[in-house]
Amino acid sequence: MTPATWISRGLALAVMVASAAAAQETAPQTAPEGAPAAEAAPVVPPDGAGTVVATVNGQEITLGHMIVARARLPEQYQSLPDEVLFNGILDQLIQQLAVAATGDGQLSAGSELSLENERRQLLAAEVLTDLAEGAVTDEALQALYDERYAKAEPTKEYNAAHILVATEDEAKALKAEIDGGADFTELAQSRSTGPSGANGGELGWFGPGMMVEPFEKAVVALEPGQVSDPVQTQFGWHIIKLNETRLKEVPALDAVREELAQELRARAIEAAVDEATAAAEVVRSPETLDPALLRNLDLVAD
Repeated sequence: MTPATWISRGLALAVMVASAAAAQETAPQTAPEGAPAAEAAPVVPPDGAGTVVATVNGQEITLGHMIVARARLPEQYQSLPDEVLFNGILDQLIQQLAVAATGDGQLSAGSELSLENERRQLLAAEVLTDLAEGAVTDEALQALYDERYAKAEPTKEYNAAHILVATEDEAKALKAEIDGGADFTELAQSRSTGPSGANGGELGWFGPGMMVEPFEKAVVALEPGQVSDPVQTQFGWHIIKLNETRLKEVPALDAVREELAQELRARAIEAAVDEATAAAEVVRSPETLDPALLRNLDLVAD
């Protein structure tokens, strides 16, 4: 295992070990019937994030160190009980300091450059996060909603099923069978080559622009309950049945609030990046470098 692998896997390993120990030592407990499910908020110590949790050779591990370590855990560990995470994270931070103390305290050139890159990234991220959150106001949300939906009309949506086959002759034969009284769903299940065949060819609800053009045109021309003549697309030949239609109303602001907020944040970030880059004095080296040099880790190994 390389040092980098140890660093990336160590915390997860410590958490898993602590989790296994907790599972062996803690008997399952059942809350009394009718007991409240909510838990009291944890008491914040006087020193807050600066609270010293442990020292290793005199070097402090604080609550703040543990909080940021937990925030960077892989998603699959985020739902573990707090007591399990606390012990696992503390064990890992202790191990890191203990092992680091056995070295000379110097980072390689590559590690120093990684720290420099990460610091730049964190500084930029904090600037952009503040800008993005500041861009989401009630006034901005309402303006974007009006821009997007003020003149929007309800759109027609379609619920349809289809049978997909390889040739026009197969499609014509299917249409003749359906016209003769054969069950559309059964034919789709037994003859369709498309992934929806097992479900009777059902495609669910879809709106304009969601299907390829020849398919959509055929659907629009149908009345509910009607079955189309063979329709060719790049996927093959289709027999389409329109089940029903409905009007999709324009959504209320609250229904799309988070979607609009995300767009406002994205716009603010893009504008800030463009503005800052344009205002900066950027000088690119005239020297032409081989892009393959990016893979040469030996250059930063010293």
